Amino acid sequence: MKIVVLVKHVPDAAGDRTFAADGTVDRAAADGLLSELDEYALEQALRIAEDGDDIEVVALTLGPDDAADAIKRALQMGATAGIHVLDDAVHGTDYLGTSTVLAAAVAKAAPDLVLCGMASTDGSGGVVPVMVAERLGWPAATFGATLELIEGGVRIRRDGDTASLVVEAGLPAVVSVTDQSGEARYPSMRGILAAKKKPVDTWSLADLGVDPAGVGLSAAWTTVLEAEPRPPKQAGRVVPDDGGAGSAALVEFLTAGKYL
Repeated sequence: MKIVVLVKHVPDAAGDRTFAADGTVDRAAADGLLSELDEYALEQALRIAEDGDDIEVVALTLGPDDAADAIKRALQMGATAGIHVLDDAVHGTDYLGTSTVLAAAVAKAAPDLVLCGMASTDGSGGVVPVMVAERLGWPAATFGATLELIEGGVRIRRDGDTASLVVEAGLPAVVSVTDQSGEARYPSMRGILAAKKKPVDTWSLADLGVDPAGVGLSAAWTTVLEAEPRPPKQAGRVVPDDGGAGSAALVEFLTAGKYL
């Protein structure tokens, strides 16, 4: 059995994130890392592999040169191999272009199951898994809080505000899991050393048979026209509590702001 896990290299949310001159995220201006939500999908794949025999876990990413770091992290955690779709023509692509390229890469890899995080921590769209499934003509089971293999398929539990749904899908399928599915493991020293010997394939759009004219910034349906930095936080008001005057000042503030 082969499981492909879609992983994404994203800017560190703790750092300063900016836009480049063309309106795309300036990824070179911030440190990047494997999207935390994708680690949960990888963890589920690794658990399936540990419970079964002859199961291959392949980490697949789409992005520039530094996106290889996401694969490196996945290999250190325990993935068997990696695939890096690398092509300058993809720069600035939107969800439609991303799903087109990923679906072509998945088709070429020919897995039995595709696992994804519920969303990326930079775009936070959460639509790529179902778009990939649609392009492949596969069923999609999304936002799984639990995941298990069943005879000929998969079963997830999707937790909502008022109820939980049990969803089953036949293989091959695309499944996304939430951060409730199970804490992701940390790479061990043995895993870090072993990752250096694991194979990583690099594919271009030509390798996938994808027309560059249909992806990238020029083909994107949405673009960023203008962006401004968030205004710096203003200093708060300090009211000395001299002789109990602080409580009166607080009431005055809340009343003036119509908070009461």
